[in-house]
Amino acid sequence: MKLLVPALMVLFAAQAQAQQPRAASDLAVGTSRGAWQQVTAYITQAAEQMPEKDYAFRPTHDVRTFGQLIGHLAGAQNLICATAMGEKSRSEDEIEKSVTTKAGLIAALRASTEYCARAYAQTDAVSAGEISLFGGKSTRLGALTLNTTHNAEHYGNIVTYLRIRGMVPPSSQPPPPRS
Repeated sequence: MKLLVPALMVLFAAQAQAQQPRAASDLAVGTSRGAWQQVTAYITQAAEQMPEKDYAFRPTHDVRTFGQLIGHLAGAQNLICATAMGEKSRSEDEIEKSVTTKAGLIAALRASTEYCARAYAQTDAVSAGEISLFGGKSTRLGALTLNTTHNAEHYGNIVTYLRIRGMVPPSSQPPPPRS
């Protein structure tokens, strides 16, 4: 797993960079943003793809249900992106513990993604600012990179949940036809 997350980051960043030219003022943030957009789109597609009845599915008793995983991601995005912007954050597990329906969890995930888009819009100069994150010192860019990595890590979990349920994850589906 320690090698998988960095490998996924490189893959997502390379795909995203190939799709969008970057301004020199946001090369670092732009690279992180591209990877984050790619993996977060996959997470959102997976959340939409999973049937509501399977939101209560968990592969073993000691892991989150699919729904809890989506709630965790939405809450973590809110917390990490708020920190990256120097704003007060809500509790990381607020959504995971309070929202249980597929529609509610997808809405929370979309809202957290929209919120994070503001954080990923920072310039490299702003993102170099120091923050406190999980009790340690970091930069705003460090927080954004952590958020991207965290999403990629849990997308790996989501892939497993989907495969166990006989579904093809978004990242393995053929691209839509071009018109």
